[in-house]
Amino acid sequence: MPPVKALDRIARKWIERASVAGPEYELGVSAPKVPWDAATAAAAAIYASETTRAISEGRFASGVRAAGNAKWQNRARALGPGRFAEGVRVAEPEFRQRFGAIRSAIEGITLGAKGPKGSPAQVARFSAMRDGLIAAGRALRGGGGR
Repeated sequence: MPPVKALDRIARKWIERASVAGPEYELGVSAPKVPWDAATAAAAAIYASETTRAISEGRFASGVRAAGNAKWQNRARALGPGRFAEGVRVAEPEFRQRFGAIRSAIEGITLGAKGPKGSPAQVARFSAMRDGLIAAGRALRGGGGR
């Protein structure tokens, strides 16, 4: 058996080194060797084939079963609240821009007169709102997709 350092030592070193690597992470994001969007787009075919293979092999469900609900809950409680709050703060400008477009679309929808619950007039109002929101969402996504 080849000699291997003690697991406690390996884990401690990993934590010590990773916990101070923030500046390196930021530098890598700021100046990648290949731009993220170009590399990701170039890998689209590989992503599709490997995702399809993983699905056919049942790896997603297998991973879920292996992790279990307790691991998900523990990680979500330990990491989620801080990440969620920070993510919301960071996303505010994009939220304002994108939801602003949806809000404007809602303001531009003409609803017919109200009618009794379930009446054709109410269904028409619902349909007008639904169609307007679908169109606004498609416009945000560049005109296509779901």
